[in-house]
Amino acid sequence: MSLVRRGPPEAQGMAVSNMLFSDVESFLDSHPDLFEDYLNRKGNYSMVEKWLKNHRASKGPAAAAPAAEPREEKGNACKDSWASRSDGLQRRASQKELRKTFARSKAINVNRTYDEHVNSRAQEPLTSMRRRALLRKASSLPPTTAHILSALLESRVNIPQYPATAVDFKYYLKEHSEREFFLELVKDISNDLDLTSLSYKILVFVCIMVDADRCSLFLVEGTGNKKTLVSKFFDVHAGTTVLPSMNSDEVQVPWGKGIIGYVAEHGETVNIPDAYQDRRFSDEIDKLTGYKTKSLLCMPIRNSDGEIIGVAQAINKTSSRELFTEDDEKVLQMYLPFCGIAISNAQLFAASRKEYDRSRALLEVVNDLFEEQTDLEKIVRKIMHRAQTLLKCERCSVQLLEDIESPVVKFTKSFELLSPKCSADTESSFKDSMEKSSYSDWLINNSIAELVASTGLPVNISDAYQDPRFDAEADQFSDFHIRSVLCVPIWNSNHQIIGVAQVLNRLDGKPFDDADQRLFEAFVIFCGLGINNTIMYDQVKKSWAKQSVALDVLSYHATCSKTEVDKFKAANIPLVCELGIDKLSFDDFSLDVDVMITAALRMFIELGMVQKFKIDYETLCRWLLTVRKNYRMVLYHNWRHAFNVCQCMFAMLTTAGFQETLTELEILALIVGCVCHDLDHRGTNNAFQAKTGSALALLYGTSATLEHHHFNHAVMILQSEGHNIFSNLSSTEYSDLMQLLKQSILATDLTLYFEKRNTFFELVSKGEYNWNVKAHRDMCRSMMMTACDLGAVTKPWEISRKVAELVTSEFFEQGDRERLELKLTPSAIFDRNRKDELPGLQLEWIDGICSPLYETLVKLNPKLQPMVDMIRANRANWEELNKKRQSEQSVSDPTGPYSAETTETKSCTGAKPGNTPCCGGDSESTPPKTAS
Repeated sequence: MSLVRRGPPEAQGMAVSNMLFSDVESFLDSHPDLFEDYLNRKGNYSMVEKWLKNHRASKGPAAAAPAAEPREEKGNACKDSWASRSDGLQRRASQKELRKTFARSKAINVNRTYDEHVNSRAQEPLTSMRRRALLRKASSLPPTTAHILSALLESRVNIPQYPATAVDFKYYLKEHSEREFFLELVKDISNDLDLTSLSYKILVFVCIMVDADRCSLFLVEGTGNKKTLVSKFFDVHAGTTVLPSMNSDEVQVPWGKGIIGYVAEHGETVNIPDAYQDRRFSDEIDKLTGYKTKSLLCMPIRNSDGEIIGVAQAINKTSSRELFTEDDEKVLQMYLPFCGIAISNAQLFAASRKEYDRSRALLEVVNDLFEEQTDLEKIVRKIMHRAQTLLKCERCSVQLLEDIESPVVKFTKSFELLSPKCSADTESSFKDSMEKSSYSDWLINNSIAELVASTGLPVNISDAYQDPRFDAEADQFSDFHIRSVLCVPIWNSNHQIIGVAQVLNRLDGKPFDDADQRLFEAFVIFCGLGINNTIMYDQVKKSWAKQSVALDVLSYHATCSKTEVDKFKAANIPLVCELGIDKLSFDDFSLDVDVMITAALRMFIELGMVQKFKIDYETLCRWLLTVRKNYRMVLYHNWRHAFNVCQCMFAMLTTAGFQETLTELEILALIVGCVCHDLDHRGTNNAFQAKTGSALALLYGTSATLEHHHFNHAVMILQSEGHNIFSNLSSTEYSDLMQLLKQSILATDLTLYFEKRNTFFELVSKGEYNWNVKAHRDMCRSMMMTACDLGAVTKPWEISRKVAELVTSEFFEQGDRERLELKLTPSAIFDRNRKDELPGLQLEWIDGICSPLYETLVKLNPKLQPMVDMIRANRANWEELNKKRQSEQSVSDPTGPYSAETTETKSCTGAKPGNTPCCGGDSESTPPKTAS
């Protein structure tokens, strides 16, 4: 059926002109099949897009507008109703839905200062009332972008967003309305404060504007002579996805290099028809991406102040035969200023967010300071962890000075923290670094730290190997290689440098900038406060412990009475030969407690100490009696043991002839050290003090705990009124003597003995020992102190065995306390249930500790040979007892042909030699097991 009858063309034209549109519309309504067939044959994409636009707009908010509104407003409402999606166009949510979405976002983001989903396409703008309140707040401040952004941060609201329109619609606008197209692009970037998505939008829009196949955007980083051009998106085209990929690596271009560097440096537009014919062109990016650059349009981006902040580059027209024209340049010259403003705002907003995060981190550090002030290592590591997280560096360290008053820089404590991103095992890296506290290989290279500690000035090195202050040779020997260094001093409340803090290598490979330095200096201020508070707390704890120990000592001990002093002052002192104290085989149990005082007086007189150092005789008597009172009534480490050690030293000095080699000051220090070496011994060893957390362990630490206490107790007695036997010494002699006395008492710690003995043995065996070398003399005196402390093993069999039984009994009492108080199973030498293992343990003791020492001393002084002979005789007796025990055990438990061997092995491995000083040694340390 036809609308009109066919006829001549003139007649047809007249018929069409006489037709009414209402008649045609009525006809099409009556014949939908005809209309559908016509639309399928004649319709195009533009028609369908218009229909969809108008159809969807009629259901949106604009449909409710009065019919009297202008047509243009209705068109704008249609355009705003478009939203971009990866799969096409999307209708905007209704006002009811928007209100619900906004309410939910406020409930969720009430504590956020910025929207984590700022790029969401369905973001709802603020209500007009809230927006007016925000603007009123911002208007009260100076009219700068920085203050407006600060107001946005402080207001805890989401930033208003305009939904981005689809890319296809932008192409449509470009074809039909250049004005609306340009305004759409400007509006789309004007409200985006995320620098990453903004950069990506700019590149996509530049591609659309100039029909470029690829685009790149480089932003200026750094200041002064350290400027570089950095881009995370250098291969963007209009057909890529709406959201950028975050897996792209940065591309850096040196300032002034290549066309991009040239444009940034000179601020000129460059339009090249053939890039490879231009000498400024660098093909490094082409090699990196595998893309062939032909034509190229490159233009600077400036901020509102006219400064160049970036460079935009369009590469290759979509049509391979076309080149970039002057019209393309004009379009970019119009568009890029808006891009510069948007980039500046985004950078300013990012800087404000960064400063907010850093301020929040500083507040968290303050919170840490108040939470933890009892442990220095914990608080420093907490601060380092936060600093490392915020600065995003590979390693962080804090090194504390040994003496803040000394002009010589020497570090005594060091804390380090390794970023988990630098370790293959990211889960355990932080835990391991938090628990580990030692000088690692990279801390050996502390030349920068020493410089900062000595000058008090921060050091920021962007390229370590190019800086003369950096020790490159030391760095090459470590597994960790340093690129950049930021090191600042740590000050206390008195403005004294107490250490340095150092961070190494930013994770992104860039050097530390001024913002990083300011932040780290702020962190170090809090670090100094925390360290100072913790040190003060530790000093208070030590003062309390010292007071507790002093009260305990005073409550138990007292000085001797005047009657006792007068008694010994008037007493007749027997001769050396009458007392037998010059014999190496002296009987340790032959003298009673009073005679031991007279014998000690005889030793001082015989050695010439009274005459040489003008020691007041009454003071000497009082001092000896008070020292005797300050030995507790324990089974072995008592006054008798102290006298026997002193007697052994006297015999070595006189009979063996060491008196002729040592100075009189050294002899006095050795004799006094022997008398005082176990003052206030509690019958337990150093390990027990550490296990129980006693006041002694808290005061002196876990290294040579009791030995330090013995020395300090000796000093306390000497400083008591009427007890200073050194009062007539000169200041120099007194200072030297106190140092020698401390060395002598600390030498009785078996841990120190094991540290020095191999060196001493090697010097003597090679014949390289030299009495004129101070270090050699110090070692020899220490070995003599140990030999006298263990001297019971060199005495006749009955004496030696009796001493071993006393030592074992004292150990058993400690083992009982460990079992009762600490709920621990004691080791063999402390376990009375295993007392039958004494012979085997004694053999280990002699072979591993005693024999090597005395045999070496004999090489140095052959007059000590009787001591070695007696040790061998005693060892034979212990071995006989051990075999007898093994045979008895074999008879009582015949488990097989290898039972004897099994028993012997058990006895030899029941305890470590360092734990079994069964013949006169002080079991105050736990040295490693040593073979003879």
